Amino acid sequence: MEKLKVAIVKYEEPQKSVRKAVELSGGLDGVKPQSKVFIKPNIVFWNKDYSFPKYGAITTTRVVEDMIVMIKEKGVDDITIGEGTVINKPKSKGLQDHAFEHLGYTELKKKYGVKTVNVFERPFEKINLGDGVELNFNADVLHSDLVVDIPTLKTHGQTLVSLGIKNLKGTIDIPSRKICHSTDPVKNLDYMVSKLNIPMPRIFTIIDGIYSLELGPGYEGRARRNNLLIASGDILSADLVGAKALGFETGRIPHLNHAAERMGRANDLSDIEIVGEPIDAVASFHAYQHDYDESGTLPAYLVKYGVKGISWGNPGSTMCTYCTGFTSPIMTNLVSIWKGEAFDDVEVLTGKSMKPTPGKKKTILLGKCIYEAHRDNPDINELYAVKGCPPSEKEIVKVFNSAGVPVSPDLFTIYDSTIMPILSKKYTKRPEEFQESFYQAG
Repeated sequence: MEKLKVAIVKYEEPQKSVRKAVELSGGLDGVKPQSKVFIKPNIVFWNKDYSFPKYGAITTTRVVEDMIVMIKEKGVDDITIGEGTVINKPKSKGLQDHAFEHLGYTELKKKYGVKTVNVFERPFEKINLGDGVELNFNADVLHSDLVVDIPTLKTHGQTLVSLGIKNLKGTIDIPSRKICHSTDPVKNLDYMVSKLNIPMPRIFTIIDGIYSLELGPGYEGRARRNNLLIASGDILSADLVGAKALGFETGRIPHLNHAAERMGRANDLSDIEIVGEPIDAVASFHAYQHDYDESGTLPAYLVKYGVKGISWGNPGSTMCTYCTGFTSPIMTNLVSIWKGEAFDDVEVLTGKSMKPTPGKKKTILLGKCIYEAHRDNPDINELYAVKGCPPSEKEIVKVFNSAGVPVSPDLFTIYDSTIMPILSKKYTKRPEEFQESFYQAG
C-alpha cells in the first residue's frame, strides 16, 4: 500500500519555507480556481491587551498569509478565515473581531480579498458522527471544498497534544464543546475529539511549529522557537508526526488512537512516508501537565509559595474551557493573598468528575456541572457553590470569600496587570527568538 506523505520543513524565511512544505506534501494538488477554501487557524484565547505572549498558543499570521498567497496562486478567490475563540464572559462583544484586527487579518482582507468569520455568529448544522454522537458544526467549514487546518505545535493538559484534529473543535458551537467534556468513561473528551474530522471536506493540515508550546494550550505555557512546519494532506498522519515531534511515543495519544482505529490505520508511523527533515532530528520532549504535590491535591505552583489549608486536585478532561479559564486567575490570586496562615480546610472541586473528600470542613463547587453532581452529597460538610455556566467573576469572588478564601474582586483585571507582564518579560528578554512581527501581516 502506498504510504501517506508528511513533510517536515525547517522554517527559514517567509514564503519559501511554507511553499516547500506545501509542495513536498502535495497539500494543494488538484485545487481548482472555483474551490471554496476555509482556513482554520488556532486562536485559543484572546485578550484586548493584545501584547500578551502568543508564541506557540496562537497560529502565526506569517504562516496564514503564506498559505493565502499559495491558495491565490491556484486562482482561488473564495477564501474564508474562521475561528470560534471562547471567552470567559459570554456577554463581551467584539473580542473575535479584535483578535482578527490585531493579528493583521483585516489587512489580509484588504490585500487578498479574503473573508473572516466568527463561527459563533454564523449558522451551525447538526451532524451525526455515529455511535449516538451529534455535534453542531459551523456551516461555512462544512460547505467548503478544502479546509486548510493550521494548528500550532503544542501540548494540552487534557488531550496531551493539540494539533490538526483537536484544532477543529473551534468549528463547533458552545453546547457541543460542553458535550465533548463528558464523564462517560468511553465517550470522553478523547473519543469526541477523535471524531471531529468526520464531516469535514478535504483537509490540508500544516502544523505551525515556528513556535512550539509545552504545558499548553494557553499562553501560560512555555514556548520555544522551534522553526518547524509539518504538513500533510492526511490529518491523522500530520498529527501522528506532530505528536512525535513533541516527544511523545507512538500510540501514546488516546484521541489519535481512536481516530486510527476508526479509520483502519496504524497508530504509529509505519504507513507514513516522511519527506524533508528526519523526525528524530527535530523531536524534543514537551511536558503536557503541570505538577502536583505527592498527594495530587495541590498544584506545585501553590506548594512553591507555601499555600496551605486548601486542596484543588486535577479535574481531568471533564472541565470545559469556560471553567478552565478561571483556574489560573484564581490560583494566582491565592498566592497574592497568602499571608502565611492556613486556609480553613477548604477543598475546591470543578469539572464534572471530581468527588468531595470526606472530612473536609468546607467544599467549594466551582461551576454548574460539579454543583449539579454534588449539591446533595453527604460527604460535604459546608457547601459553597458557584452555580453558573460559565461561572461569573462576581459570584466566584463572593463564594470564595464566604468560604474564608478572600480572593480579590476583578480577578481578571488583577491577573492581566500582574501576570501578563511577567509572562511577557521572559520572551521580551530574547528578542532574537521571540518576535511579535510573526503575528502581523507582511
